[in-house]
Amino acid sequence: MQLVILAAGMGSRFGGLKQMEPMDEFNNFLLDYSIYDAKKAGFNSVIFIIKKEFYEDFKNTIGQRTEKIIDVQYAFQDLNDLPDGFVCPKDREKPWGTAHAIYAARDLIKGNFIIINGDDYYGQDTYRVAYNYLKSLPKNSVGKYANVAFKVSNTITESGSVKRGVAFSDEKGFLTKLVESSVFKDKEGKIVCQPLSGGEPFSVGPDQLVSMNLFAFNVDLIDHLKHKFPLWLKDNIDVPKSEFLIPTVVDELVNEGKAELRLLSTSSVWFGVTYKEDKPGVVKSLKELVDKGLYKPGLY
Repeated sequence: MQLVILAAGMGSRFGGLKQMEPMDEFNNFLLDYSIYDAKKAGFNSVIFIIKKEFYEDFKNTIGQRTEKIIDVQYAFQDLNDLPDGFVCPKDREKPWGTAHAIYAARDLIKGNFIIINGDDYYGQDTYRVAYNYLKSLPKNSVGKYANVAFKVSNTITESGSVKRGVAFSDEKGFLTKLVESSVFKDKEGKIVCQPLSGGEPFSVGPDQLVSMNLFAFNVDLIDHLKHKFPLWLKDNIDVPKSEFLIPTVVDELVNEGKAELRLLSTSSVWFGVTYKEDKPGVVKSLKELVDKGLYKPGLY
């Protein structure tokens, strides 16, 4: 099974390429911990989705370590990687979004896979849960997707708003709605979600499940992306900050009856680097995990 890592962002809010920011005394990145955990769970291949201009730096740091322990491939997210008949507007600067990132790896994804953000720590149990789910599916399954969700209160940074997919499910644990939102605490301490689609903001409780972009997919998702991306471009190509987002695609597929998405729970605690101010807390959290024996110093 393949691990697909979304790592094309420059991390403008962080102030640099945060995927290549050392997070422990051994110069390991959060990505090193993610790959370690995924390999331990059973994943045997990783696809890095990056910007082509970062390839040499990326390969000479993360890549050269990773290639020693797992099969590695690279896909490049490019503004000009569009279906036939579409041309990127000259003033477009923002990437096309997470669904486009997976679209960029369409020729490399060959079977069941999971996606993760390159700047998030998901924890060992999360990868076990995702791997066991995919392994339990019948061969050649289609539309049997899953998301390992976290309590929103465990995913908020005090440094500013964060982007989360607010997940609603039925009594059987299947997704009914996924609202990609900007999430923050207001002055009164309430957790507020502002839909990125421009809808009305709404409040949620601390136990509300949110997607941290750790999805488990069958390979049929690639065909859906090839179909939906041109349709999305027809309506959004001239909207400068519009994004083709994977939570939105999944929500559409579920509503169309073309897929189901099971919300899976994990005992892991999430943490990540959205802003530069988040780094000290992440460094401290990783050290505590090493001190507890969950990781060897230096990982390997």
